[in-house]
Amino acid sequence: MPSVSKKGQSMPESPIRKLAPFAEQAYKEKKIVYHLNIGQPDIKSPEIAMDAVANHHLDILAYTRSEGSEEYRKKIAAYYQKNNIPVSANDIIVTTGGSEALLFAMSTVADTGDEIIIPEPFYANYNGFATAAGVTIVPVISKIDDNFALPPISEFEKLITPRTKAILICNPGNPTGYLYSKEEIQTLAEIVKKHNLFLVADEVYREFTYDGAKHYSILEEESMADYGIIVDSVSKRYSMCGARIGCLVSRNKEVMQAALKFAQARLSPPTFAQIASEAALETPQSYFDEVINEYQDRRNTLVNALKEIPGVKVGEPKGAFYCIVELPVKNSDDFARWLLEKFDDNGETVMVAPAAGFYSTPGVGINQIRIAYVLKKESLIRAVEILKIALSKYKD
Repeated sequence: MPSVSKKGQSMPESPIRKLAPFAEQAYKEKKIVYHLNIGQPDIKSPEIAMDAVANHHLDILAYTRSEGSEEYRKKIAAYYQKNNIPVSANDIIVTTGGSEALLFAMSTVADTGDEIIIPEPFYANYNGFATAAGVTIVPVISKIDDNFALPPISEFEKLITPRTKAILICNPGNPTGYLYSKEEIQTLAEIVKKHNLFLVADEVYREFTYDGAKHYSILEEESMADYGIIVDSVSKRYSMCGARIGCLVSRNKEVMQAALKFAQARLSPPTFAQIASEAALETPQSYFDEVINEYQDRRNTLVNALKEIPGVKVGEPKGAFYCIVELPVKNSDDFARWLLEKFDDNGETVMVAPAAGFYSTPGVGINQIRIAYVLKKESLIRAVEILKIALSKYKD
């Protein structure tokens, strides 16, 4: 029998989705499952975006340009300009989700066997994108005791080799919720310029910042025009995960010319989703104000409740809607499966994402989980109560 490729065999499972069969079995057993495992917002998508699709007047659902429709890209550029990011429509390629933008970025800046340095823990699918692109991830570890702050310059520089092509960050971070300061972004800018590297920033959670903090983009730094690449998406910003629309943004013309060839190979991004995403750009600021207030309340509710559980340590998120939680267990994979298979409290249980899959260093994060606080506060309170009861009953 023919065998699949080594690349296929080495593709990592998603720590977010691999427990889905056990959740499905829990449903069959009539359990109520509180989903803390996946960043699917429960906030309604903007009505203006939904109406744009419902009220379309297309006779033919045709291809758009490979880089996305010009009108949409002009409006995205205007959005960035309002956020102090000086780019034009020609600096933007519309992609099928932020995922495709990440694949384009990795494939554009690195060849097979080249290296990209990423602070870990990081979004688990970076591992998959790197495998697909033939790129090697080199992790630099950030620690829960430091609230996942940027590691020192020396930690980056000792990892840089002739194979290193880029540093990749997620800001604010998934899975940590860490928000890089302006000073940390400037530190990264100095590193990449000194060593002639690219800095790729996944900024899909740009709007989600708390406690009055502001997001600072890598392309707000004027000196980063040739070095900076932004990955973005409408998924979280407008609660439109199913639209699968993102974009790749860079003022480096050579990068954009190469990335466009990858875009041409997949023809074009989806037409209806671009219509919805273009309309979403007209969403009033009041929508975001309400969303941010809601998530800040949810964060406070979750973190305060988790701190009441003996033996639990939690990172303090300043952005996005995730946090890393260290549990008094040996293996969070086993614990997460046990929660679904063998435990319930009055017919209820929780589903979490084991955090080891958000690291590439073996053995790190095995007693941690990622929690997405995308449930209403009442559900978060009950979910943490269930987690506390479960930990008191669980035997490693």
